[in-house]
Parts: sequence; C-alpha cells; structure tokens
Amino acid sequence: MPLETTPASTASQTLTRPGNGVAANREGNGKSEPDAQAVVVGVEEVEVLHASIKAGTIAQIIVAVVAALGLIYVLKLVLSTILIAVLLAFLLEPFVKQLCRIRIPRMVAALVAVLLLIIVASGVTYFFYSRAVDFATELPKYSGRIRETMAGVRAQANKIEESTRSFIASPKAEKRAVPVEIQETPGLSRVISAGSGTLGEAVLAASFVPFLVYFMLTWKDHAHSATVQMFPKEHRLAAHRTVARISGMIRVFIAGNVFVGLLNALVSGFVFWRLGIPYFYFLGVISGFVSLIPYLGVFLALLPPLAGGIGSLNKTGVLVVFATVIGLHILTTNVLFPKIVGKRLQLNPLAVTLALFFWAWIWGALGLILAVPLVGATKIICDYVDSLRGFGAWLGE
Repeated sequence: MPLETTPASTASQTLTRPGNGVAANREGNGKSEPDAQAVVVGVEEVEVLHASIKAGTIAQIIVAVVAALGLIYVLKLVLSTILIAVLLAFLLEPFVKQLCRIRIPRMVAALVAVLLLIIVASGVTYFFYSRAVDFATELPKYSGRIRETMAGVRAQANKIEESTRSFIASPKAEKRAVPVEIQETPGLSRVISAGSGTLGEAVLAASFVPFLVYFMLTWKDHAHSATVQMFPKEHRLAAHRTVARISGMIRVFIAGNVFVGLLNALVSGFVFWRLGIPYFYFLGVISGFVSLIPYLGVFLALLPPLAGGIGSLNKTGVLVVFATVIGLHILTTNVLFPKIVGKRLQLNPLAVTLALFFWAWIWGALGLILAVPLVGATKIICDYVDSLRGFGAWLGE
C-alpha cells in the first residue's frame, strides 16, 4: 500500500531539500534590488517635487508682499483718508447711539454728528491758525536773542574746527581754494507754488472725510453684517468676534488718546503759564497731544515751549520745561496709557517700534499716528487665524 504524502511531510521535505533555501534567497535578492532602487528614486523625486513646490510658494508670497507694499505706498492718500474716516466714525459712534436712544433716526443722528464735527473742526482750525499766525508774527522780535545764541554756538564750532585742523593738517600744506556756490533764497511764492500740489491733494482728500464718516455711521450695521457674511458659515462666528474686538480696540484707543492728550495739555498749559511763556494755551495743547506719539513725541513736544519761550525763559525755566514734558511723557506712556488702552492692545514694545518705523517710512508723519491701531488690528486678526497665531503671539506681550 503506498504511503500518502501529507502536507507536513511535504513541507519538511521542501525545507530539508539541499539548495532550495539558497536558490530562494538568490531569487529574492535578485528581485528586491531593482525594487529598492526604484523606491529610492521615487522618494527622491517626491522630495524634489515638494522642494520645488515650497520654493514656488515662498516666491509667490514674496512677490505678493512686495506688490502689497507697493500698492500701500501708491495708494497712501486714499488709504490714509479712509483710515482717518474710520477713526472719526468710531469716535462719533457713542454720540450717534445716544441720539438713537431718544428715537432720532440713525440717518438724522449721523448727520447731526457730522455737522457738529465740521463745526468743531472749523472752530479749532481757525483758533489755532490765528494763534499760529500771531506766534509767527511775534517770533521775529526774538531774532536778536536767537542770533546771539546761534553766534555763540557757531563760535564754539569754529574754535573746535580750527583746533582740529591745526592738529591734523600738515604745516607745509598749502591752502586750497574753497568752491563757493551761490543759491537764491527761495521766496514765499516759490514755497507756496512748490507745495501747492500736495496741499491741493490733501484738501481734496479732506473734503471726502465728512461724507465717508456719514456713510460709515449710517450703514454701520449693514457693513458689519455684510462683512461677516463674506466668510464661510464655519468661520462667521470668528469673523464676528474679530470685527467686534477690532471695533472695541479702536474705540478705546481713540478715547484713551483724547483723555490723556487733554490731561497733558492742561498740565503743560498751566506750567507754561506759570513760566510766562506767551500763547501758553496754544503751545500747551500742541505739546500735550504731540507727546502721545510713541518715542518721538517727547522730542517733538519740547520744541513748541522752547521756541515760544526764547525771550522769556531763563536756565531754570528751560529745566522746568524739560522736566515737565519728559515727566508727562514717561507718566502717560508707562502708567496711564497702559492702564487705559493696554488691555485692548497687548502689544510688545519691539512690535510697536517696528510698526512706527515701517508706517512712518510708508506714510510719513501720518503713519506715526496710524501705526499703533494698525498693528493692534493686525494682532487681533492673527489671534483668530490658526496659521497666523504664532505671529500674533510674537506681536503680543
């Protein structure tokens, strides 16, 4: 009777048959080497593809940033006008709400607010313009004192220059002729004609501000809801919170600056009055509000009282002016301003400094005024966007 071959015996024979394992291994190695090389080549191609896509994305981001900066610089008059209108609209919004609570239509309340804004702005402009003209008229009376001071400074500079030249120059060196260039002193007509283009553009842009403020106040609810509706449904709640936080930040920023500026103006005007500086009320307001500009404000706030007190201030008065302006600047920037506005902004000093430098480079003096609310709004937006939260944390405290 023949023996049946079971699967177990067959498997054992197969395993014990000489040469089968070696052949199988050789056959497997022969097939696996090309496959491994193909896998390595495929991985390298994928890495190259990812690197090229990443490089292309970075290049697109750089091009987009450069294009955005160029657009912001070219449209600085339009964008700055819109931003000023936005700030004024936020400033007038509480007054419009109060009028709406007594059942005055919002369109009428916005019109009343804008008309009051125009009246107040015209009165303040006329008052300060007349004071500035009077101040400029009185300033030449102190020209003798200014010339004496400048002559003393020039004499000291000439002494230093001569001593330095005698120390450095060789005694055998011959005197060389110094070329002299004669320039015509620009008259008032030339200055006005040179700045007429910029002044005309500024006046044209300022004429649009009341209309922008009126429509922003009238269509506030519609603009808010339409802005939120532009986002997908899953992001509308975050967009609503972002717009609400930006609105609250701007409102607190404006109210805080007005309060601190008025406080600085009152204290500065009182000190300047006690020192006998002419037009102390005019110079006190300028110095008080200019001092709100971060970092640079303390230097700009010293110029009005020092220029106005040329003929009346002595050394003690100059020291008092320095102490008052610098003390108020330190108090407002380190104590009052952080307590009033700091909770809404939450920006670190490095971010504020870079923002001031950037926007001053883009928009000049107006950029110094708008830099802080712009970077504050940027931080709020970054806090609600997942991919930008790292940048928002870098901007924060």
